[in-house]
This record gives sequence, structure tokens and C-alpha cells, in this order.
Amino acid sequence: MIDDNEKIIDIDVADSSKKMEESSNEMFAIDEITAEESGKRAILLTPDRERHVLVGVITYRVLGVGEEPLQELAELVEAAGAEVVGRIWQKRNTTHSRTYLGKGKLAELVELVNEVKPHTVVIDSDLSPRQLKHLEEAVCTKVIDRSELILDIFATRARSHQAVLQVSLAQLQYEMPRLGRKWTHLERLGGGIGTRGPGETQIETDRRLIRTRISKLKRELASIERRKEQEVDARNAEYTVSLVGYTNAGKSTIMNKLTSAGTLVEDKLFATLDTLTRNLELEGGVNIVLSDTVGFLRRLPHHLVASFHATLEETVRAKLLLHVVDVSSPLAVEYIRAVNYTLSSIDCGGRDHLYVLNKCDLVEDYPLFEMLKEKYQPNIVVSAITGEGIDELIAYLRNQAVSNSDRINVELRLHCGDGHRLAMINEFGSIASIEYVGENVIVKAELMAADVERLKRLPGKIKVTKASSF
Repeated sequence: MIDDNEKIIDIDVADSSKKMEESSNEMFAIDEITAEESGKRAILLTPDRERHVLVGVITYRVLGVGEEPLQELAELVEAAGAEVVGRIWQKRNTTHSRTYLGKGKLAELVELVNEVKPHTVVIDSDLSPRQLKHLEEAVCTKVIDRSELILDIFATRARSHQAVLQVSLAQLQYEMPRLGRKWTHLERLGGGIGTRGPGETQIETDRRLIRTRISKLKRELASIERRKEQEVDARNAEYTVSLVGYTNAGKSTIMNKLTSAGTLVEDKLFATLDTLTRNLELEGGVNIVLSDTVGFLRRLPHHLVASFHATLEETVRAKLLLHVVDVSSPLAVEYIRAVNYTLSSIDCGGRDHLYVLNKCDLVEDYPLFEMLKEKYQPNIVVSAITGEGIDELIAYLRNQAVSNSDRINVELRLHCGDGHRLAMINEFGSIASIEYVGENVIVKAELMAADVERLKRLPGKIKVTKASSF
């Protein structure tokens, strides 16, 4: 499969070695893809992926069994389309206030950078502007921190207008205190009237422009959030369920399994950013509104959570949260804690929830699996790929929707030719019995109170009697 940005050239077989040597450039990787037509073969030239070195400091926790300190950061780098060419990490009580790493590890990092010559050094923490400045001076290479990497991934994945605005706002809020490093090449003169240098003036200009842009984005997002609240309020009579969980836990796969929604499913972090909402119609006329939204992450930048408040509106207003957990991951417990922490930060900590223990077909650590089932209740074990447990999940959702709805048992007497009402009862209700008496029909059914009122407003006669049970 050849991407649009890849180049194809045809060369003679006899000259292939020579041409390949002449084309060897560090910015391109050459791969043979076919050798068929007219004694020629096609050579695929694709730009090399950026090369990143990963750096981390472990300060606050003990590593789990089999856990690699920088594994998640490596997955984020892969999601951004880059390649990991080196890793360095250090255990410290706290990060160094000036250079993030201690003196010895910093020397190791400089040596590694000189050896592998990466495009970027990625730090597995948020850096202060001071740390960023001194690190870049030490390694003589571009340095970014965890937040900047995540924002870059979000920027490439944003598709809807709302997502683009949210990412833009988060990026500007992140960039605001870090403008100084962009203008270090400009003159900075001493203090005093008439002695302010052009570098300082340019920074103040940029800050003013960014503040203006931030204010505009906030107004636009506030307008979107108001519309979003109206949409959610309009569904208040429905039973709303939101899928939440750590990124790449399988939420979109479960969404597709339940509703055939066609959501993008990829084995990578943050495959989807926008909320997708679909109706899930179940037996007996029970209707559920199911939403799938952006996945969570440990140490998710706080300004990113704030920017995505409108996207998370479905989660905030949902009557039930389906917390999807990848039980095949050795870090499942930490992922659960990270999601619960984020939910608490958006005031969803006490919401009704069900742990959906997904990917049970990939479990290798059975003691951990049994502990998860015992500790995190209520739960249902599923595999979105094989379909195991999906029927049990659907039955649970239906029971929750029925028990939390204002559904009532009624006896309806109407004309047997009133096909419109009979069709509505069949569509929206759970029919217990139908009895024909002369020209009339008596239907005993379970219906939403709102649907009963709709039936009463239709033309023609209908007699409604409430019943305790059938």
C-alpha cells in the first residue's frame, strides 16, 4: 500500500545498485516493492520517521512486575509516528530543579545523544521553562516534554471543528509560559527607560496575541458547550450510557459490537478524539443512548482536560458509566486508578458504573485477573473481539434502563383498526397480551409514561388503565 506522500521511481535493473547508492540519503528509506514490468522494478522512497530518545525520572512509585519505566512514553512516541532509538531513566527522590536529571545521568544522556543523533529528546514529565532551557543547552538537540508530545498527537488526530478548537486552546495555554525560549536569539538589553531590546518586545507582542486568541477560542468553545448541553438535555428522558476507560482499552470496539457504529478501531493510543453517540435499541422497546468518547491517560495534562470539557459533557451527564478495562495489561490497576482520578476531576466520581473487564481472551496473568474480578465490582467479563460476555452486558444494560425508567404497566383499549397506535405500542413497549373484543382490542403492555401520553394525543379514542402487574 503506497501512501500519497510517498514517491515511486522506476529504474533499470542493471543500474539499480548504482542508483540506490546515489539515492542513499539519511532522510529517505529505500524499499523494493515489485519487480515485474519490462525488466524494471519500482523503488519506494519514504521519509524516515523522526528518531527520539526517551528520558524519565521515577520519583513517586514502585515499578510493577514486568513494567518497563518508559513503555507508555514509547507507545505515545509510536502513536505520534516517530521511532524510539534510546532510553535513559533514573530513580530520584525528586527531579533536578535545573536539569531534570542528576549530573551523572545528564552526562550519560549527552553521550547517548551524540551517539545516536536523535531529532528530539522526549521527557516523561512536564518540564518547567527553566529545565527545558538548560536541557536543550546541555544536549544541543530539541527537547519536548510529555504534555507537548500528547498535544502533538491530539493535534494530528483532531477531525471535527470542536476537537480542533479544543486542541488549539490547550496548545496555546501550554505555550504561553514557554515563549521565552523561542526568542533567545534576539537581543536582550539591560533594564531602564529606552533600553528594552527587540527580543523582549517581541515576546510581549506574542503574549498579547496569544491571550487574544485564547479568549476567542474560549468564547467559541463556550458556545459549543451550551449547544452540547442542550443536546444532552434533550435526551434527558432517555437512559444514557457513556463508555469511559484508559486509552486503547477497547471502548470503540465494544461500541461497534453493541451498535454497529463503524467507529475507527486501531491498536494505538488516542485513535479517536470526538464523542460518538448512537441509539441502542433492545428487546421490549427499551432504547439506550450510548456514547464513546476520548480515552484517558495517566498524567493527562490538566489544561487538556479543561479544554475537552465540552467533549466530556456526555460523560458528565450520563446515567451509567461503562468503565472499560484492558485486563490483559499488567498495569490494569494503575489504569483504573488513573481513569477514576480523571472522573473525579470532572465530578463523575460517584456516578453509577459498571466495570467492563475487556480482552479476557488475551489474559496471561490469571492471579491478577482474579483479583480484578474480586476487587472491582460490579463487573462483567467480556471480549469485544470474540463476543464473549456481550449478551450478558446487553442484558445488564436493559435491566438498568428498565429499573431506572418511568416505565409503567398499562391496559389499553382501542379500535382494532387503529394501526398507528398499535404500531407505536409494538415499537416502544413490551407487550404482555393482546385480546380482541368485538371491534376493539385490549393490549396489556409496559410503556414509558411519556409514550403513553403520546398515544393519548393521537386522533381517535383510547382508554388507558394503569395496572400493578400482569
